[in-house]
Amino acid sequence: MQPAVARILDANANRAREALRVVEEFVRFDLEDARLVERIKTLRHELSTLVRWPSMARLAVARDAAGDVGRTVETESEFHRADARAVASASMSRVTEALRALEEYSKPVDVDFARAIEALRYRTYDLEKAVKIRWDARDRLHACRLCVIVTESLCHSHWLDTARRVLDGGANAVQLREKKLTDRALLDRATTLAELCRDAGALFFVNDRADIARMSAAAGLHLGQNDAPLARVRRFLGTETLVGVSTHTADEVKRAADENPSYIAVGPVFQSTTKPQDHVAGVATVAAAQATTSLPIWAIGGITQGNIGEVLAAGATCICVCSAVISQPSPERAVQALRKRMNETPCGT
Repeated sequence: MQPAVARILDANANRAREALRVVEEFVRFDLEDARLVERIKTLRHELSTLVRWPSMARLAVARDAAGDVGRTVETESEFHRADARAVASASMSRVTEALRALEEYSKPVDVDFARAIEALRYRTYDLEKAVKIRWDARDRLHACRLCVIVTESLCHSHWLDTARRVLDGGANAVQLREKKLTDRALLDRATTLAELCRDAGALFFVNDRADIARMSAAAGLHLGQNDAPLARVRRFLGTETLVGVSTHTADEVKRAADENPSYIAVGPVFQSTTKPQDHVAGVATVAAAQATTSLPIWAIGGITQGNIGEVLAAGATCICVCSAVISQPSPERAVQALRKRMNETPCGT
């Protein structure tokens, strides 16, 4: 191996490992996501194992930190980071750049090693996306504590009037759930509600239909267990659209967390008159979800003023309700009553 190539490989192996550790600390202490920490740690350990391959065993011998002409070359922005996120973002970019250099300069030395680094690099791209989705979802959904599902057949008054009054009452989000409308009618309704929510500073979600969410410029899409796979949906919608996934058991929560949605919905927490189910997830599944991931946890199903405290105490970050609000003569007062009860019981206490 040429001495210069050995020094390049050694420097970039160190750079990638160090940068991964920086990102790991951010995910551990800022995002507080154990499953994502595990993914980063696994990558870091695999990289450490790779650079101990026989063909790379003597890299450290070629090291010459004192003689490295690039050691003292600095850019203006190198020591300026606005916050922890900026530190993590810069380090994530450093990982992929270092892995690329490792891959290219190892090709004359060991093709199998180069291919292994290439596979690691592509996994790092997925990791970078996962970290960014996590912090974006946390920021955009941080203040979202109450989502009201609007279904015309359950509304006490006209669906549009109901939605307006729900937002006037202080709902942070509205989800449109309609199974029987034609595509044109569903799109018209979604477009109207998306605009209404934007004007109110609230989020608008479409249930099930990625195409309608995209055409109506909805803030988000909610998927059930039997809907299109999340990865395919993200390719269709892009990364700007929030995408949540329904879960009913602790195992489904774990699988959903690995797929990296914007939030995880758990339900039904209690038996619901709106959508009766054979299986009730219960408050225990909400608690299991909260322990599994740092993603926002939305609880849904049979939630009322009387039991909302249990759900919040289990770790739900957002409460989703339907008939408890829209079937009432005064939807805005129903929202206000729920918000008052929520303010008395902070999330996760």
